[in-house]
Amino acid sequence: MRFEPVSADPRQPPPDVTSTVPPLAGPNGRHHPSVPMPPTSAATPPPESPPRPRMDFHVVRELRRELTERLTLWQRGREFTVDEEDTERARLAVTVVAAYADSVRRAGTPMAAGEERLLLDQVTAELVGLGRLQTLLVDDTIEEVHILGCDQVRIARHGGGVDWAEPIADSDAELVEILQAAARRAGATERSLSTVKPTLDLQLPDGSRLAAVFLVSHRPYAVIRKHNTLDVSLDDLAGARGDLDEMIDPLLRDFLRAAMRAGLNIMVAGLAGAGKTTIIRALMSEIPPDEPYVLLEESRELLPARRRERHRAVMSFEAREGHGERGFDGRPAGEVTIADLIPLSLRMGVLRIIVGEVRSREIVPMLQAMTTSRGSMCTIHARSAAGVGERIVELALAHGREMTVDQARRMAGNALDLIVYVTVEDETAIGGRKHRFVSHVEEVIGAGEAGRITTTTVFGPGPDGRAVPRHLPERVRDQLLRVGYDSRLLTRWVEAGAGAWRRPRQTRLARR
Repeated sequence: MRFEPVSADPRQPPPDVTSTVPPLAGPNGRHHPSVPMPPTSAATPPPESPPRPRMDFHVVRELRRELTERLTLWQRGREFTVDEEDTERARLAVTVVAAYADSVRRAGTPMAAGEERLLLDQVTAELVGLGRLQTLLVDDTIEEVHILGCDQVRIARHGGGVDWAEPIADSDAELVEILQAAARRAGATERSLSTVKPTLDLQLPDGSRLAAVFLVSHRPYAVIRKHNTLDVSLDDLAGARGDLDEMIDPLLRDFLRAAMRAGLNIMVAGLAGAGKTTIIRALMSEIPPDEPYVLLEESRELLPARRRERHRAVMSFEAREGHGERGFDGRPAGEVTIADLIPLSLRMGVLRIIVGEVRSREIVPMLQAMTTSRGSMCTIHARSAAGVGERIVELALAHGREMTVDQARRMAGNALDLIVYVTVEDETAIGGRKHRFVSHVEEVIGAGEAGRITTTTVFGPGPDGRAVPRHLPERVRDQLLRVGYDSRLLTRWVEAGAGAWRRPRQTRLARR
């Protein structure tokens, strides 16, 4: 195994870094405004991008109806594949929009090419059920969308900027129809939004995560979390890609790479939105392409389609929501949970089991699986690195009355090798941005005499909060040596109390 040398001297401080398109015609249409890009800095804002064409959604709906009628006529009395249907839909969409553009042109109000293209995209989006949501999904600057009824759309952008967008539907009823169509497009009958099941959780075609609720709320609500960083490696997180936050430094990169080679069991913890999924994706990139492993998720999001060719031996399982009447055990018919899938995974002949997130009683079978596996991983929500152990106990107690606090701690001490804590610090309220980085790597030693989970802080917060070497690993040292990693390389960094971060952290607090 080869690790890149870190040449910087830990005793030396890091270097300082200091024309409008006319709207479409329509009697009752709503117009979608341009969405400004967030400034890169307060001192030198970037040049403004040209405004987007405004969209008349009355026209979009009329063209959608015409396209639907033509597609229905084409489908009648013939057999076709999904690819053939997609090709015909695209051809008919171009025909319908071009005919409308010609009619507008003859009326004396010609459409610009960009305006016609936007209309085509929106009509197609309406047909497949995403509607005006599509304009948000294709914007790579967006990180999270909160839909609080049809007319209140809050957009959180990368770096911390917040905008309020135009309505995505003309009524709450239309918003529910859009969400129901998205559920139907997901192709699973148990993922629906109805009076029987007023909640929805699914993955959108672009990989984003959608959660929605209605009837039990004042208005229909939905949240979309976009995963723009789908294909990522440990090198990328260490600063190899300029479009990503530097979440780890080269020292931590090499340590985590060795941990994956050594088959250590890793739990990634942090708050919501801290970057736990990004860390897991990067760790998964270290798994050999021909190694079989099992991936368990509530909704598939860890392994994007373009990476499935690299991980050819992965077996991806997805939990299934029940529907219909409940059985004698109180569970809906057809329900399959992560806890149900973990015992099945142990029979699949793999060493690694990866769970996207443990949030309830499935943590017990997960820990049991880790005691008989190597290289397994999962994520967990926790407010602080020190609180991870108690969070594990809290979830384990939900497994049943037979579980005790001491038993939960012993299970965690025997199953886990490393706990990686990801910190998110939001400075947008004081004019800064969100910072995401690994702040702790704890080596799990076992359950101590007092029943507490005993750990050694291998990497802990440095002066700016980011992880720097603190102690050499103890229990897993021999496992790391077997894959070519000598933890004694960290000795001089431990003595200096410094890390090898490439760039200083640009925090507003340092300037106050």
